[in-house]
Amino acid sequence: MLNAASSKALATQARRVYIEALLRALPGLIQTLSETTRQLLMQPAEYAVQVARRDGVNTWQRHHATWHIKLADALRQAAQHGVNVAHAPELTTGRDQMSLVDDDTIEREIHSSRLALSIMDKATWEFSDLRNRISMLEQQEELSAQDLLRAHVVARIVLDTWHSSGLTNAEWQMLQNVLHDELSLLTGEAYHETNRWLVGQKVLPEVDLRPMIRRTGASSGPNSSGGGSTGVGAASRYNSQPGADTQPSAHVAGDETRVMTRAGSLGGRATAHAEAVLGRLNRLIGRQLPEFVATQAHPNQRQPMSPKLTAAMDLAEEMARKRVAFGDAVANKGSSLLEELQQRKQTLKKAAETPAERATIEIVALLFQAILTEERIPASMRVWFARLQMPVLRVAVSEPDFFATTDHPARRLIDRMGACVMGFNPSAGEVGQSLEKEIKRVVQVVEAYPDTGRRVFQTVLTEFEKFLDHYFKNENQTTKKGVSLAQQVEQRETLAIQFTIELRKMLNEVPVQDGVREFLFQVWADVLAVTAVRSGPQADATRLMKRAAADLIWSASAKVSREERAEVIRRLPPLLKTLREGMGHAGLPAAKQDEYIRTLNNSLAAAFTAKAAAIPRERLEELMEQLEALEEMLPESDDVQINESMVRDLSGHESEDLEVVADGGTPPTPAMLAWARELQVGSWYMLDYRGRNEPMQLAWRGMRRQLALFVSPQGRGVLFQLNRMAAFLQAGLLLPAQDESLTVRATRTAMEKLEVDPTRLLG
Repeated sequence: MLNAASSKALATQARRVYIEALLRALPGLIQTLSETTRQLLMQPAEYAVQVARRDGVNTWQRHHATWHIKLADALRQAAQHGVNVAHAPELTTGRDQMSLVDDDTIEREIHSSRLALSIMDKATWEFSDLRNRISMLEQQEELSAQDLLRAHVVARIVLDTWHSSGLTNAEWQMLQNVLHDELSLLTGEAYHETNRWLVGQKVLPEVDLRPMIRRTGASSGPNSSGGGSTGVGAASRYNSQPGADTQPSAHVAGDETRVMTRAGSLGGRATAHAEAVLGRLNRLIGRQLPEFVATQAHPNQRQPMSPKLTAAMDLAEEMARKRVAFGDAVANKGSSLLEELQQRKQTLKKAAETPAERATIEIVALLFQAILTEERIPASMRVWFARLQMPVLRVAVSEPDFFATTDHPARRLIDRMGACVMGFNPSAGEVGQSLEKEIKRVVQVVEAYPDTGRRVFQTVLTEFEKFLDHYFKNENQTTKKGVSLAQQVEQRETLAIQFTIELRKMLNEVPVQDGVREFLFQVWADVLAVTAVRSGPQADATRLMKRAAADLIWSASAKVSREERAEVIRRLPPLLKTLREGMGHAGLPAAKQDEYIRTLNNSLAAAFTAKAAAIPRERLEELMEQLEALEEMLPESDDVQINESMVRDLSGHESEDLEVVADGGTPPTPAMLAWARELQVGSWYMLDYRGRNEPMQLAWRGMRRQLALFVSPQGRGVLFQLNRMAAFLQAGLLLPAQDESLTVRATRTAMEKLEVDPTRLLG
């Protein structure tokens, strides 16, 4: 058993391991970003965009070395002396000190928060395990809010040193996607390395809780109480490690000025609006109960719940489960649920022992009253939303930041479920059986682990996101055909890009006519992709198309002897026939085929006049072998950077079952592109396209989020490329069904009632 001094020494050493892991990764980060800037300059773009990129790349080249040095020094200083928070800009002020915040400061705060969220999105479990180990060594319930192990602290240091090095928000936005990916990866690896070191020191070898909640048939049965998905031993182990936050706390909006000054996408403004609503709620509560808001000064400290209230909540949850288990006929009726909600609220308030507990009970009851009276939630689903009241009340009592941030996983789970079931006209259709079953399972799992706080909400939220991808692809009869077609489009586009990349490498130093070269890159790579998708990469048809590429290259090289020219003339008719067939399979119209054949004929004529360069026989044979084994040489699809400059005109993929948006709207702004990237699968929108204005559900997002499929309740599928989707958002041709998320709307409704009668908080 370690003594206190040894434990603290281990914790200090662990932080040193963590910092060293970060520092070792920084040169690789700089190299990746520098390579990204070089690639950006090579990508085609409008003149204004190209100029902005060139300026941004020049700024990066001048200052990236300084940033590297300052970032490394800042991390070392923070490790040795702690984090200096005096310089951090305050976005929230008191009522007597309200002032506008400049746009640069707001923008930096947005970038810092998004970076922290990106890190935690990929490193939640590693951080959670590390936090538990450090907390055990230091004998404290929670890490300090300014602990360097926290993602938002690292994000703050990254942004501060970025700006102090001469880099600006413009360069950050230019490199943001890569920065998020790389910093998330290296921070996650640093967490992993530190965890591995601590396990080697015999510090909590077993804290991994991921396998403890998993999907099984028993968990969704009508008589299940919610505990059927895990064994008793697993549940015991899960409950023995109560979790705290797994996401960085966002700043609470001090006033609506933040909404007016905050820059960014409309998605960011929606977040600012949500935070402003929470800010108003907290100020309202603070006027009645100052001690309630005071707990938010320490958002990471779990608040103990009084024993009487705990017992009353346990009893209320058990009664709710029994009602559904015995098939209560009125369980799904809104009036019955509201009556039960009111009765439960009064019972719990009597059991509460502090004013803060009674206020929390009142607020949560008002939230769920608003949710259960939301007309767009189908009646069959309301009972499952109602069943979340007790688990949400538990986290609201014990985790003060539930009322301070929109990022709490309990809120996010309710919002995601709500977005999937709240269409424009719920009476016109039913929620799919599989979706309803999954929501039921999610609620039961949450109920099964009452003492784990936000951790169980985060776990089932992750599972729910994965379920949605599977559901729309395989189980939803309305969407699965469209998703299958969209995936084929993406597969074809990805393969075409992969083939183009490899063909460019192969022909880089081969003297091939420009007309032939462009034909191979722009047309034949797509033909190879189509054939490989339809017939398979090793099929005879695919080999025939590859052989045609080799024959074309040979035919277009210089032919100086009579025998070679005769051989070209003999091969030409079947070659042209194969080229036409390939272009036909790829969907090229006859007029385009004729145009390409004319261009190729000109290139072949140059070979007869000795204007073409000769290709040595040895190099030609090597090229033939490379073409035969082309699939084996392709880069991995995960390594292919598919962006708006590489995805070509998709209109050729249009079919009876899949419409492709090829035009409409003006070029989107960066803010609109950012908003388009944030759209989530399952959410509903109103689409105005080709003379029809109808509700559509986002059913699929492709690799790198460059393609998106919307499907109507009748099965009409509409495929967007990212730029075009952003243009439709910008033009108002694609509108979200919900201006506010379900929990934000419920919070605003609750606040309106409290403003009318604030004394409800005290009763």
